[in-house]
Amino acid sequence: MSEKVLCLIIGGGPAGYTAGIYAARAGLFPIIYEGMQPGGQLTITSEVENFPGYPNGESGQVIVEDIKQQALRLGAEIRQGEITEADFSIRPFRLVVNYEKEIFAKTVIIATGATARWLGLESESQYRGFGVSTCATCDGAFFKNKTVAVIGGGDTALEEAYYLSNIATKVYLIHRRNQFRASKAMQDKILKTPNIDVVFDAIPTEILGEKQGYARKVTGLQIQNIISKKVSNLELDGIFVAIGVTPVTELFVEQINLDEQGYIKTEGARPLTNIPGVFAAGDVQDPYYRQACTAAASGCKAAIEAERYLADSN
Repeated sequence: MSEKVLCLIIGGGPAGYTAGIYAARAGLFPIIYEGMQPGGQLTITSEVENFPGYPNGESGQVIVEDIKQQALRLGAEIRQGEITEADFSIRPFRLVVNYEKEIFAKTVIIATGATARWLGLESESQYRGFGVSTCATCDGAFFKNKTVAVIGGGDTALEEAYYLSNIATKVYLIHRRNQFRASKAMQDKILKTPNIDVVFDAIPTEILGEKQGYARKVTGLQIQNIISKKVSNLELDGIFVAIGVTPVTELFVEQINLDEQGYIKTEGARPLTNIPGVFAAGDVQDPYYRQACTAAASGCKAAIEAERYLADSN
């Protein structure tokens, strides 16, 4: 069973849904496959104050759902499912959904976003889901009136720490450098929050816990000071890892030009990839800004380019 489409959008989030809005209005009848994380990373952001049109701020889930509903209203078709195979060597481009259904698309917009990075500790994988998480808004409620740690120094890490400070009794914010990389506004907010304890120049070396059969529980975190090399233990109930993201580009490695970090290379300010008719939008091609509004803007540009490409091809 196969299907032919004018415009296939891979990934649901600010970039993918906005591309759907513009492609639908252009009469391209876009189909969006949301992938493994419908809505993208914005769905795990507790409060967004800098997305245009929300003067009082709003949760990421509400904002991304609003964009999605707008795309649906204008005619985009949004489906659950994951693109598991892509062949850009033939035209129309051949893609496979969930290892089964074939789709042949005249244009493709890649908006697969990025995923959270892990520390790489063996103990981290042992306690993942048992006190170790990358999403405070998803799992923070489990740590009410408890002690937790957030690892990282960017805006995401500081936002996670601030969110958890309203739930947990105490939050350790652990960063390997002696200053944060986050925005000054976010730093000021953190430093004014009394139950957040900042630990600079430290790296996690071991996650401590208890195991009894399948049941596991985090009890602490071993950290090492980078300068003094002193090792110490923090008593904790939960650990949140916020050390950056990895672009979701594994599917395109041998077909699309990527940079050293795995982000899709695009042509200057335009969302063009090295394959005519294939465009990239959002965090999958943006290692610099990684904001919801810039992702949405790039989705707009990708859809406009798809429309122009199809017009020039006729």
